Amino acid sequence: MQHLGEIISLVVAVFWTITALFADKASHRLGSMTANVLRLSMAFVFLGLLLWVGIGHPYPAYASGKAWLWLGLSALVGYVFGDWCLFNCYLSIGARFGQLFMTLAPPMAAIAGWAILGETLSWKAGLAMGVTLCGIAISILSHDSGHKVHLTLPWKGVLLGLGAGLGQGVGLVLSKVGMQYYATAVPADAPAAMTAMLPFASTMIRALVGALGFLLLMALQRNLGALKQAVHDRTGMRYALIMTMFGPVLGVSLSLMAVQYTNAGIASTLMALTPVFILFPYAFLYKQRIKLREVIGVAFSMLGVALFFLL
Repeated sequence: MQHLGEIISLVVAVFWTITALFADKASHRLGSMTANVLRLSMAFVFLGLLLWVGIGHPYPAYASGKAWLWLGLSALVGYVFGDWCLFNCYLSIGARFGQLFMTLAPPMAAIAGWAILGETLSWKAGLAMGVTLCGIAISILSHDSGHKVHLTLPWKGVLLGLGAGLGQGVGLVLSKVGMQYYATAVPADAPAAMTAMLPFASTMIRALVGALGFLLLMALQRNLGALKQAVHDRTGMRYALIMTMFGPVLGVSLSLMAVQYTNAGIASTLMALTPVFILFPYAFLYKQRIKLREVIGVAFSMLGVALFFLL
């Protein structure tokens, strides 16, 4: 089928939009850490079933100690820190602006790749970062009659959004290192499907460590009782199940499929359209008015993401 990869990429962007909308609802109803524990725990179970069908083992087989270390670090940075920031960002400024800050993930990943892996950071990447930041600034800054520039969002939400983008980007680089160690640890006589299932096995490790990290934080805050209450909250559990299925399970699976059928840069750019797709359903659900400045800001941010992947 022609343009199959592009179509799948757009479907992924829609799925991640659904994930963001229901993560917003789950965070408000259950609390950010409770929602994350439930999401990662359910993802762990679903991924285990997927691995069982794919390679005959319901766990991340063949993973070495170094793979566990780096993937675990990526979970602590990307899930525990990054998603804690993101879900609390939803509570502060909503999923519409929260997803806008996630366009910072590619620039953050580039900087982390330069710092950790010694990857080249070109002037083109710098240009893309600048355009992305410009788009965010257009969306969240305004000026009054005295031409004084001020934030239209609370500082807390902005800082949480920046933390979410940072955690996502750095976590991605750490997971890349972990997957490299994982790939070298897989023996030659492993099932042929192991190569295709490697990302899912890696995600399962990250889900486990992330869930344990959030559980530890909840235990330190003596808030584990919130989990018991959440399990009996049918509406909250439905929100958590939907964001799990459309995020870590279907979203990740289809994103991996997309890059098999089209250029990775094109796929990444199309899958990053969530801030665009979320504008109107979010405004409709929460009866908010979309300002022209915000639309222009999102457009600039998406241009920055496109430049980042396609230059």
